[in-house]
Amino acid sequence: MSRSLLADAFEHHNWATLCLLDTCADLDPVQLDTTVPGTFGSIIDTMRHLVGADSGYLFVVTMESFPILEEEGLGLAELRSATERHGLEWTALLQSDLDPERVMVRHRDDGSEGHATLGVRLAQVIHHGTDHRSQICTALTSLGIEPPEIDVWEWALQVGRFRDVPAAAAGSD
Repeated sequence: MSRSLLADAFEHHNWATLCLLDTCADLDPVQLDTTVPGTFGSIIDTMRHLVGADSGYLFVVTMESFPILEEEGLGLAELRSATERHGLEWTALLQSDLDPERVMVRHRDDGSEGHATLGVRLAQVIHHGTDHRSQICTALTSLGIEPPEIDVWEWALQVGRFRDVPAAAAGSD
C-alpha cells in the first residue's frame, strides 16, 4: 500500500507532542503550572488540552468509534500513553480510503453541531497541535529551559526522510 500524502504531517504531529511530553517529564509541579501571557494556560493544562483535543478529533473522524479522553487531572505519563495510541489511530485512519470532501459532524453537548469536511478537520488537527506546542515551548523558554527541536525538518532528519548535503557534495549525487 502506498503511503498517505498526510502521513508525514501526522507522524511529525505525534512525534513533536511526544518530544514535548518527554521534556516536560523533568519539570516539577510548580514549573508545570507555569503560565505565559497570550497562551492557552499552564504547561500542564495546555498539554492536557492538546492531547484531549486529539482524542476529540479522532472521535469525530472515526464516526465516534474512538473514545474521547477525559483529560482533566491526567499526568504526563497518561498523556504520553494516550498520544502513542493516537499515533497508531492516525496511521490506521490515513491508510484507509478517505474522502476529503466528506462532511463530518461534531455533536456538541449543548445540542449544537459543527459541520466540516474531513480535509478541514485534518488540517485543524495539525494547526491545533502546532499552535499549542509552540505555546508550551514559549513557557519552557520563560523558565530558562531550552525546548526540544520539534520542527518538521528535525523530525525528518531523525526518521531518515531528509538529509542535508553540503554544497561541495551536492553536485556529486
